[in-house]
Amino acid sequence: MTEAARLRRASTGVFVCFALSGFNFASWAARLPAVQQGLGLQKDQMGLLLFSAAIASVAALPLSGIVVEKIGTRATVGWAAGLNCAGLAVAGVSAGAGNVVGTVAGLVVYGVGTATWDAAMNIEGAAVEQRLGRTVMPRYHAGFSLGTVVAAGLSALLAALHAPIGVHLPVVLAMSFVAVLWSIAGFLPRAEEPHRAATEPAHRGARGALAAWGDARTLLVGVVVLAAALTEGSANDWVSLAVVDGWHTPDWLGALGLWLFVVSMTTMRWFATALLDRFGRVAILRLCAALSIVGLLVFGLVGPLSIALVGVLIWGAGAAVGFPVGMSAASDDPLRAAQRVAVVSTIGYSAFLAGPPVIGLIAQHVGYRHALLFICVPVVVGLFVVRAAAPLRKPEPAVVAPTLGA
Repeated sequence: MTEAARLRRASTGVFVCFALSGFNFASWAARLPAVQQGLGLQKDQMGLLLFSAAIASVAALPLSGIVVEKIGTRATVGWAAGLNCAGLAVAGVSAGAGNVVGTVAGLVVYGVGTATWDAAMNIEGAAVEQRLGRTVMPRYHAGFSLGTVVAAGLSALLAALHAPIGVHLPVVLAMSFVAVLWSIAGFLPRAEEPHRAATEPAHRGARGALAAWGDARTLLVGVVVLAAALTEGSANDWVSLAVVDGWHTPDWLGALGLWLFVVSMTTMRWFATALLDRFGRVAILRLCAALSIVGLLVFGLVGPLSIALVGVLIWGAGAAVGFPVGMSAASDDPLRAAQRVAVVSTIGYSAFLAGPPVIGLIAQHVGYRHALLFICVPVVVGLFVVRAAAPLRKPEPAVVAPTLGA
């Protein structure tokens, strides 16, 4: 196999890997009404249930870089995806049987697997991107979004057919895991992973992890990713509710609001690669921050729903590239990529812990729609430190190979 073909296979594998991660997440998220019904939980209890997965994810992320250093990205994604699929399958079966303890246990396993999978596939994606010598990371994250769209549609169909969640999830997750094993077969060989090169002991293992937390640039990149995660996550959590609550519309219009956001974000991720290569990370991150702020202000302050939905589209485009570009920036030094991606991911994932309760608390006083204006604050903070994401050095392409339509 030629070098170009090998890199094309690796890039396709990473894209599929991202898509499957999104597919698994949405397969569970789309069946949450069935979970709530099966367990008989109130709204606040459902929040605590989902919080268990978020806590497990944030706890696992700091160790993910060490795991990747020890066993490589291919093996890490393989076992982490196994935990992800097994945990969700157990959660689905337990929810269908009305077993709260089993559901929580499954979500904890799922959270650990998801966080480790996420970090490892981002490290692999950054390595492939550097070998290709052009920006492709946003397209990998677009793959995640496409996976959520496919899973949401399939789950809606199965829910309409009254498929039990205890059957639906184990079946689709088993198929997903088989597809993950296929996707990682194309990853770069472990011997070619940058972090396998000889490095000083101080930059490996636990000492390397602590050193990464002391690196100022890595922490500032984490702030950029945190702002992007809050911008994206707040829409996933609250846009549909904000549309229904703010304009007293039927539920389908709330779902339409979220759909518009996801479509806009996915489209921007797909086409942002050319913009990033032409104008650079800092300029595009500034543009996206401005779009996020404008979109949030239009959605939160403009009266007519039709114009507010235009704000959702602008908001979605603004939320698109912060996370993937942050992963690329954390990987600029290949020898320290594993530890730095773990740090940046941990900071970013903390948004999923802090964001929902903070916005929920504000919404109690001003409503969902106006509460979302709070997201402008971290976006502005991220705007001030965005120069930290500038490349450390200009990447030198090893092979020019067509990748995912690029």
